[in-house]
Amino acid sequence: MNFLGEFQAVLIAGPTASGKSARAIELAREENGVVINADSMQVYRDLAILSARPDPEETKDTPHLLFGHIGAERNYSVGQWLEDAERALEEARRLRRLPIFVGGTGMYFKALLQGLSPIPMVPDEVRARIRDEYAGVAPALLHARLQQLDPQTAARLRPSDPQRLLRALEIFAASGAPLAALQGAREKPLLDAKMCQCRFIAPDRTELKRRIDARFDAMMAAGAIEEVRRLLARRLDPDLPAMRAVGVPGLAAYLRGDLSLEEAVQKGKRDSRQYARRQFTFARTQLPEFSWIAPEF
Repeated sequence: MNFLGEFQAVLIAGPTASGKSARAIELAREENGVVINADSMQVYRDLAILSARPDPEETKDTPHLLFGHIGAERNYSVGQWLEDAERALEEARRLRRLPIFVGGTGMYFKALLQGLSPIPMVPDEVRARIRDEYAGVAPALLHARLQQLDPQTAARLRPSDPQRLLRALEIFAASGAPLAALQGAREKPLLDAKMCQCRFIAPDRTELKRRIDARFDAMMAAGAIEEVRRLLARRLDPDLPAMRAVGVPGLAAYLRGDLSLEEAVQKGKRDSRQYARRQFTFARTQLPEFSWIAPEF
């Protein structure tokens, strides 16, 4: 089937280890496509192994965009990704190639198809002040503080998610307005869902658990510990997204001597399974444009 001209783009989402990257590469080869990353961890050049970023052998005959183009020191946002995605779309169209977005970050797909709320930029000095003020504060206390300032946003966020809690506190400090109030209006989306093929790969949960565990073992064999060692050597803010990527906290704890290697590996596998459950939930509740399909493995 010739997708180019019939669709604006193809969107392939799914939980971790569902085989979505292989599906995207196969389609790109068949349909003269360009693969565009929609995974919030595969943007980081420091996380080639633990983000399961496609390797050079897989990408040698197919253009790939927005993979490994950001340093771990960056607090890369959905808004920044959407700006990069717009440029990637323009590049795909210039090359007359089918844009194929693939990844596991539901917020990226939601922004593509539903638009993004016009959240004001947070000045660097405000971000630094908030990060200093709340450095070392437990996530539950961050949530309690946000509850005081912006109860509607606090109700939407998990008390165990310090990154999003800090983001909401930063926005309140910068704008004086609750994040929930700013999220009402949305800008025009980049893509029209009716003109896209949107698929969510939904494996059997038992098989997915097996694949997650096997893939984490493969990551360990490929050098995941050394990848985390290099990341720790940079002495970055532990609250940065790259420092909280699945697999990093457990292996960092092992390198500090706080966990055994077996405990770190089990934590990585457990965190991966929990992340997959959240990906299923987000797709079910936030991505109505997607049809669920079974994997081909």
